Amino acid sequence: MTFSTTSNEACKLFDATLHQYVTWTNDATFGGIEGCLSNIKSADPDFVMGYVLSNGLELIGTGRPPLLDKELQNDLKTMSDLAKTQSLTEREQSHVAAVENFAKGNIVKAAAFWEEILQSHPLDLLALKFAHDAYFYLGQQMQIRDSVARVLPHWTPKTPLSSYVKGMYSFGLLETNFYDQAFKVASEALAIEPKDGWSVHTIAHVHEMKADLEKGLAFLQKTEKNWKVRW
Repeated sequence: MTFSTTSNEACKLFDATLHQYVTWTNDATFGGIEGCLSNIKSADPDFVMGYVLSNGLELIGTGRPPLLDKELQNDLKTMSDLAKTQSLTEREQSHVAAVENFAKGNIVKAAAFWEEILQSHPLDLLALKFAHDAYFYLGQQMQIRDSVARVLPHWTPKTPLSSYVKGMYSFGLLETNFYDQAFKVASEALAIEPKDGWSVHTIAHVHEMKADLEKGLAFLQKTEKNWKVRW
C-alpha cells in the first residue's frame, strides 16, 4: 500500500499495527498497538493514514464516543484538516471519508467507502477488516460473508495474512448458516496458521450450532494453547 508520507518508519509502524489488528495480537516488541500508533505520530505527525488507522481503531473499538470524547474529536478534526491540505490519492481520500462517516454514526456509508476501495484494491486489508467489523455491528450477515468472498480470489496462498482472510470468510459462512463449508474453510486456514482466532471462533460455533458440544469442548481444549493469547 502506497502512502502520502516520506517517513519509511511511519509506513513500517502502520503495517505492524495492521498486522496486530488482523491477528488479534499485541506485539510487545512494538509496544503493542498503542505503542505503534504513538510512534507513528512521532515519525510523521502529518501522516493522514496514521490518523485514519488510529481513529478507525478507536471507533471500531467502541470504547470512546466521538460525540463526547474531546481528544478523539480533535484527532478526527486533525485527520480531516490534514486531508484537505495534502495531495492524497483517491484511495486515501476514501479511507478518510469512511472514518468520518463512521464517526458520525453513518456506518452504512462508511462501509460503502471501504467497499469502493476494495473494488480497485482487493488486497487493501485495512478496508477489508474495517468493513468486516462494520458489517458485524450492523448485523448484516450476508455482507460479512460476501465482502470477503468478492476479494478472496485475489488472495493467493503466498499473499501475507491470506489465511486470516480465509478465517474471516469462514465466519461469514457461519453467520449465513453454511456450517459445513464454514468448518472446511476454517480448518484450511488453521492448517496454515493454528493461532487464527477467527477460524477457531468459527469452528467452535459450528459445533455449537450443530449441538455437538462434546466435539466443541474437545476442540477448544486441544487448541487452547494456540488461541488463548489471541483474546
